[in-house]
Amino acid sequence: MMLLEENQIAFQSDAGLTFDGVKDYSRQIAEMMGLGSDSEFLQAGVRTVLDIGCGFGSFGAHLVSIKLMALCIAGYEATGSQVQLALERGLPAMIGNFITRQLPYPSFSFDVVHCAQCGIPWDKKEGMLLIEVDRLLKPGGYFVLTSPKSKPHGSATGTKIRNMLTPLEQFPEKICWSLIAQQDETFIWQKTADAQCYSSRKQNDVPLCKGHDASYYQALSPCIIGPSSKRWIPIQNSPEDFFEDLQGWKLALKNYWSLLTPLIFSDHPKRPGAEDPLPPFNMVRNVMDMNAHYGGLNAAFLEEKKSVWVMNVVPVTSRNMLPLILDRGFPGVLHDWCEPFPTYPRTYDMLHANGLLSHLSSERCSLMDLFVEMDRILRPEGWVVLYDKLGAIELARAHATQIRWGARVIDLQNGSDQRLLICQKPFLTK
Repeated sequence: MMLLEENQIAFQSDAGLTFDGVKDYSRQIAEMMGLGSDSEFLQAGVRTVLDIGCGFGSFGAHLVSIKLMALCIAGYEATGSQVQLALERGLPAMIGNFITRQLPYPSFSFDVVHCAQCGIPWDKKEGMLLIEVDRLLKPGGYFVLTSPKSKPHGSATGTKIRNMLTPLEQFPEKICWSLIAQQDETFIWQKTADAQCYSSRKQNDVPLCKGHDASYYQALSPCIIGPSSKRWIPIQNSPEDFFEDLQGWKLALKNYWSLLTPLIFSDHPKRPGAEDPLPPFNMVRNVMDMNAHYGGLNAAFLEEKKSVWVMNVVPVTSRNMLPLILDRGFPGVLHDWCEPFPTYPRTYDMLHANGLLSHLSSERCSLMDLFVEMDRILRPEGWVVLYDKLGAIELARAHATQIRWGARVIDLQNGSDQRLLICQKPFLTK
């Protein structure tokens, strides 16, 4: 799975796959979709992939290398965590399990949902697990399922696989899916983009949902969301302040973000008694934007060609811009900051929040609880960048000192009451 090459850990690209290499597997999927190769995914409209039970992250790493956004989710594991390993590889990942609840993403969020030996019992719960996949897929999206290699006829494992696949041959028609290809152990279904399919289904097919389309850890639904949802048609027009927000983040990187560059994107600080640091010197590989708004920070990082990826978090009590973020091809999730974030300890290099502290001032949880959770998420020697009103920043500095972070308040001299707080979590040896 991993090789030690001089001072770096290298991952075998084919680790965790039972087929002839991840590149061959990706090309096979593309060909099954009617494409010439996986280099045509983007022009065919495939940009976002939800990889369920992503193993060692090899498939996601390959998709990222060809400019797709692949988000890994897997259930909590006490040992051998798939999510933690994917994060260490520099891939977007989070803990997620929809055996009982919907995932915290809006409807129609992904072009592909992928499961390769992911351990989900798709034949259980009267099809509600497949209904959740249907909720997540955009119209015309694909569900790619690769089952374990078939065992000899009559074996217990072979019987179990056949029992799981039998309902999958019948149920998809009830939710307007069609099986477009099967090759070896890989099956690909495509969700219809034709709204007429939902009105022409049989009476005993899965019913259409009525009412509000919620998407934050609701119970699994027995109904499907059809073309009546406003999300059925992709976002055509951006909000009025969208471009203003984008320009603001470009300016931020040129102005106050440049204050951080000598600290963060420079040589790793030498610890007492340690040898000189070895490359790469860049200390930041991933960033969590805790109040992402339109994903402007993510876009600014890309424009500046910083080699980091951003997890865009939209607080559940704020205006829900996550559909727009996902449509831009950025990873993102809804979250309630009065609860723990679904990740493992020490998994992010930087946490950023613009206006979050003021936003949470009236919430049911304390600011200190938030800082303790941030400390859990942050890697040793990781950075916290907060931009907020002066009162909130001063209170935040006091909390940062209590949990032994180094903290510095910067006045940007722009005539506003906003301040920048830069914190660093120390590397504690005891």
